[in-house]
Amino acid sequence: MAEENKELTREQEGALEAEREDAAPAGQEPEEEKEPETLEGMIYCWAQALITAVVSVVLLFTFAVRLIGVSGPSMQDTLYTGDRLLVLNAAYCDFKAGDVVVINDYNAELSDTLVKRIIAVGGQTVDIDFSTGTVYVDGQELDEPYIKEPTYTTDGTVFPLTLAEDEVLVMGDNRNHSTDSRSPKLGPVKRGYLQGKAVFLLMPGRTPDTDKSDWSRVGVVR
Repeated sequence: MAEENKELTREQEGALEAEREDAAPAGQEPEEEKEPETLEGMIYCWAQALITAVVSVVLLFTFAVRLIGVSGPSMQDTLYTGDRLLVLNAAYCDFKAGDVVVINDYNAELSDTLVKRIIAVGGQTVDIDFSTGTVYVDGQELDEPYIKEPTYTTDGTVFPLTLAEDEVLVMGDNRNHSTDSRSPKLGPVKRGYLQGKAVFLLMPGRTPDTDKSDWSRVGVVR
């Protein structure tokens, strides 16, 4: 009798086990209990994520972008002294007219770096009517909504001027208070001297009229 009860119990256990297997979705193994995360494991994961983030940022700012500070009034009212710009490395830029660019220091009479706007590129001819302040590129009047005032100052460069294929002509948006390609101190700039293109204003400097930082200016540089 005792033997029969043992066999019955084994049969019941087998039936229950079969029911559990049938209830589980096809191809899915019975769930195993997860071991609770240890403090050491959590610290390791956070440290790994932090190191990855730091290395990524270092590589980004070494090879792709850099931060540049603006100094001087030559790009008003687009940019002001103290503005911090995110600049895309020249290796990734296809420079064109209208781009705001950073120029290497290659003339001892100029500051360490210059921030200017490309007005024309290689092969184009630039002319300026200094009596009306109008700029022409390949005979077409240039639409310049970004300038503070028309271009009245000559500064020494003779126009019309045709650019070599590896040159760009740059000017500041504050035309009458800017040392740029109109001056023999700078003249047309070879592309090799362009550090990169200003793509984003990260931190605004103080606006001269208010002496305060206008955070609504943060955004894409146009």
